[in-house]
This record gives sequence, structure tokens and C-alpha cells, in this order.
Amino acid sequence: MAEIAVERHSRSQSIDWSAAIWAGVVGGIVFMMLEMIMAPMFTGAPGIWAPPRMIDAIGLGKEVLPPPGTFHLGAVMVAMMIHFTLSIAFGIATAFIVRNMSTGAAIGVGIVLAMLLYFFVFYLMTPVWPWFANARNWISIFAHVMFGAVVAWWYKARANRVEERTGI
Repeated sequence: MAEIAVERHSRSQSIDWSAAIWAGVVGGIVFMMLEMIMAPMFTGAPGIWAPPRMIDAIGLGKEVLPPPGTFHLGAVMVAMMIHFTLSIAFGIATAFIVRNMSTGAAIGVGIVLAMLLYFFVFYLMTPVWPWFANARNWISIFAHVMFGAVVAWWYKARANRVEERTGI
């Protein structure tokens, strides 16, 4: 009986790594799709590839920024490596924070964490990456809110499945 209590306690202190990583990936996909669809639709961004090029410029410098806002395999690959590495890191960090919360509370915390990320990138990091100042708008805020909500929701949904399967 004591072993079950110890295992249950240690399990609640750790995270489900697979669920955390996948939460970051799924949230990252949702974020990127929202940005790529909504930015050109509502802001006049030079094509759907403008948001990935902004991320790509973190690694390769501002020379890769649009125009042109066209597809470039190398630029997109670098952008996706940066984006999904950061999305997975966010998923893991979020999992550590929300692991013992209800799903609703976790989603709220995920949104708050994503908004902190938004303010960090779009305000505190603009001396380093000045092109992000141009994307301070409701679309970026909305994409971050959805990112945080999806990451927290996915983590809680997947981590709960593991607990139900194992009976812990």
C-alpha cells in the first residue's frame, strides 16, 4: 500500500514527456497555421511565408525577411527547426507547471504563459530582433493565446490518458 502512495506521489511530481513534447508540436502547428493564414489576410503581409521568414531571421539574420514573401526551402527548414524547438521547450515548461491542475485551470495558465512569451518576444527582444515590432498586433496575440491553450489542453488530454491506462 505504501509503495502505491509513493509511486502516485512521485508520478504527480513528474511529467509525461511524450505528452509534453507532442503538446509543443501540436501547439506549434496551430500557431504557425494561424499566423500564415491570418497575417496576409488581415495585415497585408507579403504572402503566407512572411511569418516563417520572421522566425528564420532569428537564425539567419534580417536579410531573409520579405520581400520577397515567397517559399524558400532553406529558409522554411531553418524557421521550422527554430519554431518547433521553441514550441517543444514551451510544451515541456508548460507541462511542469500545469501537471497537477485541472484541464480548465491548465488552459488558463497556458494562455497566461503564452502571453508572457508574446511580451518577451515582441517587446523585450525587439532590440535584438527589431522586425518583431512590426507584428505587434491582434493576430500575433490571438495566435499566442491559441498556442498556449492548445499546448495546455493537449498535454492534459494526453497525460490523463496515460494515467487512466496505468491506473495511477
